[in-house]
Amino acid sequence: MSNRPASAPLPIVPTELLKRFHVHERHDTRLKACARLLQTLWLAEHKIPTGYHHGRHGPRRLGSRLCIPAAQAGRNFLSPDIAELAQHVIAYQESGAFIDASRVFANALGSTAACINFMGPLALDRGLAARVLCQLFPELNIASVDHIRFEHSPGRLDPSLTGDRSAFDVCAFVNLRKGRSSKTRPAIIAFEFKYTESLHDSSACAPGRYDDLAEASGLFKDPRHAALRVNPLQQLFREHLLAQAAVMRGDWPEAIFVSVAPAAHDRAQRQADLYAAFLNPVTEGQVPYHHVTLDAFITALHFAGATTVAQALFNRYLDWGRIDRAIAQALHKRVEKWTPVPKSAPLQLVDQQAA
Repeated sequence: MSNRPASAPLPIVPTELLKRFHVHERHDTRLKACARLLQTLWLAEHKIPTGYHHGRHGPRRLGSRLCIPAAQAGRNFLSPDIAELAQHVIAYQESGAFIDASRVFANALGSTAACINFMGPLALDRGLAARVLCQLFPELNIASVDHIRFEHSPGRLDPSLTGDRSAFDVCAFVNLRKGRSSKTRPAIIAFEFKYTESLHDSSACAPGRYDDLAEASGLFKDPRHAALRVNPLQQLFREHLLAQAAVMRGDWPEAIFVSVAPAAHDRAQRQADLYAAFLNPVTEGQVPYHHVTLDAFITALHFAGATTVAQALFNRYLDWGRIDRAIAQALHKRVEKWTPVPKSAPLQLVDQQAA
């Protein structure tokens, strides 16, 4: 879908380019600045008007935020069907969940909207869901997908689980084949999606239930290690334990826990590698951890036959080549305002005596 090398680093976007599109945010990382500009270019291409951020110093134009009428019309989503699904997710969110509807519908950069755009086509087509998940996790031998649920927890504040409000961004409830027989067993694939956000959790890991679960799970080489209970690992630690506790309680015979982020999200890739370094090899009854890139997700969609959806998601979220082209134009304009000094005629040495 792009000739840009996957290993090529994202650029530092020139300030004048960010300001031109009203996306100059002082604290943005390199990834976030590129993604914010990409979202703004996508909105402009689709003639979706942008709006304002209302901060402490009053409203200011923000190119990555949809205007209110466009947000209400569901234009933050790839299709009317997915926009309707997003409305359904908000209306039927689980008790104890808190989904910020204004952020979901108005913030083009938000991971919740990205999650619904990526997983929405699977939720609306269970056959497609099975094909995509088989591409991503061939070792699971997925026979079918029953349903997909967003912002799901098997039990918020349930003391038999983690006892907190942890939840997964989205869960796929699947059926796995048992060997060569026609029999299947249920399982869950629990996802944590990130687009530009880091794996940062503001809630502290209180001692007690986490310590007991970490010990009982057998997941960790050192279940008491302090690094698991602070940022940047504690969100993965909490949600992994939530999936494990649900399996241990008998909610599902099997589960896997998956973090998802763009390949260009260097910080998320490092966090995933660091978290995996704390884990023991998986044995029966334990929940394995995987990290998947959004790039691989799009590739799986393509090979599952959803080429149009894959291309639309790539254009919306991962077309960093478009940022390269915008920067090339901006840099060219910097130097086209002046012309080099014309070449002078070569010096001729004159022999004064001969003259």
